[in-house]
Amino acid sequence: MDPKRATELLQVERSRIEHALAELEPSDDDELSDLDQHMADDATELFEEERDAGLAERLREELAAVERAEERLMLGTYGLSVESGEPIPDDRLEAIPWAERTVEEQSRYDHGG
Repeated sequence: MDPKRATELLQVERSRIEHALAELEPSDDDELSDLDQHMADDATELFEEERDAGLAERLREELAAVERAEERLMLGTYGLSVESGEPIPDDRLEAIPWAERTVEEQSRYDHGG
């Protein structure tokens, strides 16, 4: 993949992730008072906090992967599998610019192989 195109894709992903993380930041102005909240409201709030924490964790993992991809780009190894050194197809990099492995390698990796 052309380094200029890779840089562009990674910048778009970095912006998307950073924006999504900022949107998940808790704000204190959601409720005027906690005094009259119903127990179901508390449960809903807890669920939303846990969901947002999970989403934030996934986004931080994606951001770390984007940062590793940017580093590989600077080193000249972007687009090569970190596992085998084989080229990662451009179609895969277009879909997942931070991809570190080929589809087959990623599948084995995900299944503990």
